[in-house]
Amino acid sequence: MKVVSWNLLRLKGAAVEDVADLATREKPDVLLMQEATVHIEQLPTLLGGYFHRLSWLGRIHGLAVWSPHRFARPRALSLPASRLPGRLPRRRAQIVQVGDIHFANVHLSHGQLLNRRQLARIAAALRGKPSAIIGDYNVVGPVLLPGFADVGPREPTHYASNVVPFRLDRCLVHGLSCRGADALAFGPSDHRPIRLELALLEGWGLEGGLAARPDQRWQRRDRLRRLYR
Repeated sequence: MKVVSWNLLRLKGAAVEDVADLATREKPDVLLMQEATVHIEQLPTLLGGYFHRLSWLGRIHGLAVWSPHRFARPRALSLPASRLPGRLPRRRAQIVQVGDIHFANVHLSHGQLLNRRQLARIAAALRGKPSAIIGDYNVVGPVLLPGFADVGPREPTHYASNVVPFRLDRCLVHGLSCRGADALAFGPSDHRPIRLELALLEGWGLEGGLAARPDQRWQRRDRLRRLYR
């Protein structure tokens, strides 16, 4: 499954025509967007397909997903938030299933402890499902999330003040393999789109995943006990 993710930079960055041009060139099975405004809701009129936008309360932007394949209505997952006064409203992840894969479309907080807590919440919600957490992580440095592998592109996807390079746009997967990952050229946004080729690991599926089969769960627990004795 080919996946593209792009932080659009609200009203200052990519317009709906820019997003449509990217989708036309790349032909993704899933297109995930962050900082998507209400204007991006016109995308199906340009591309057809299926679309859903999750707005954030108190903000002009939110998360959006487009696919040429029909998918069930995504759900919103509330994430841990800062308790400091004056902080941004609580962030949410957009959880969508396309085919056999569950995607968490994310735009995480800037706090380096907080965004890792948010990732842990998302991972718990996706436990036992072949899944990918994709989007703008706002993370600096490595991310260690048990059961998930970092398969996103290794090159910078954003330059702070147009100078300092950061790999903010990432992908963590569980029960999936990645056959290719790269960052595309900059467009009108301050983030580069990222492109991934994902596939189910052998033996995984909605009914065949380890978490869905009690006999395999017990076998896995026994193996872990032997490893850590």
